[in-house]
Amino acid sequence: MARFIKKSSKTKGLPPGTLVHIGDKKTEKTEIKVIDYTSSNLKEFVCKKADECFTLKKKNSVSWINVDGVDDVELIGKIGENFGIHSLVLEDIVNTDQRPKIEDHEKYVFLVLKMLHYDEINHETKVEQVSFILTRSCVISFQEMKGDVFDAVRERIRSNKGRIRKMGADYLMYALIDAIVDNYFLILEKIGERIEDMEEILVDDPSPKTLQKIYNLKREMVFIRKSVWPLREVISGLVREESHLFRKTTNVFLRDVYDHTIQVIDTVETFRDMVSGMLDIYMSSVSNKMNEVMKVLTIFAAIFIPLTFIAGVYGMNFENMPELAWQWGYPMVWLIIIIVSISMLAYFRHKKWL
Repeated sequence: MARFIKKSSKTKGLPPGTLVHIGDKKTEKTEIKVIDYTSSNLKEFVCKKADECFTLKKKNSVSWINVDGVDDVELIGKIGENFGIHSLVLEDIVNTDQRPKIEDHEKYVFLVLKMLHYDEINHETKVEQVSFILTRSCVISFQEMKGDVFDAVRERIRSNKGRIRKMGADYLMYALIDAIVDNYFLILEKIGERIEDMEEILVDDPSPKTLQKIYNLKREMVFIRKSVWPLREVISGLVREESHLFRKTTNVFLRDVYDHTIQVIDTVETFRDMVSGMLDIYMSSVSNKMNEVMKVLTIFAAIFIPLTFIAGVYGMNFENMPELAWQWGYPMVWLIIIIVSISMLAYFRHKKWL
């Protein structure tokens, strides 16, 4: 249950807005990376101190401030203070157990999403909380650890491809959201391949290990659904609320992301139904194998019942049993046994029980 619920006992009894990191520490040191650009200029650097990025809010360029690591609450507090971010918002940023959501604070928009990573070695989906602050000229992203799905966005900014350098911070925000949603499709593709492999195993040779894999896959789908399902509400809120920080030209692209979100959720629900159906298939396969075993044992038992009766009759050793003194008695009993066995086998084959 650790993947679903994170302990928040650290905040018990503390006043609202107290910054306490909740979640696993995933970076040794918090790192701030900045990409500042206009249509004609680009500047990219790493801030050694938080103060180096504070002047960006006054510039006319678009600035993307990416913070890797949210366990340094003092640094997060400094950034929040200089950019005028409410203490409750900062509290949500350092609490990595937040549900995806959006909040419009007039001067900025606060957005929480879940970014998924697929572990190829353990065949497990891992989640990372990503928080965004959108101002008129800045996008501040807070990630739990280094490494993300934004490399394509960075490359478009560096190479000045497409419209991203010609648009504002709201379009940059859209591009980052779109990158997260597109990555969901890649994760679901991996899950889909696992489901197909599992279906083949279920049909060919199910085993107790297969049942364990099905339960792991079922938990995986519950985990993914918990991370993805609220996204529809978040993107819908972005489109519906029409914040003054999002231009009408950007709302068109947000509606496209909303459509992709619906596709992701539909796929997740389909996979959940398929995994649930796998349990029924497994039970049916195991039941069929058990029935085959029971059928074979029943046929053997049915053949040996009359043979046991014959052997029992001639094993009573009464004195007045004429067959016991007959010269051909013993071979005749064996002949009867063979004829009865062959007759019963022929009857079972005629009935297609064999």
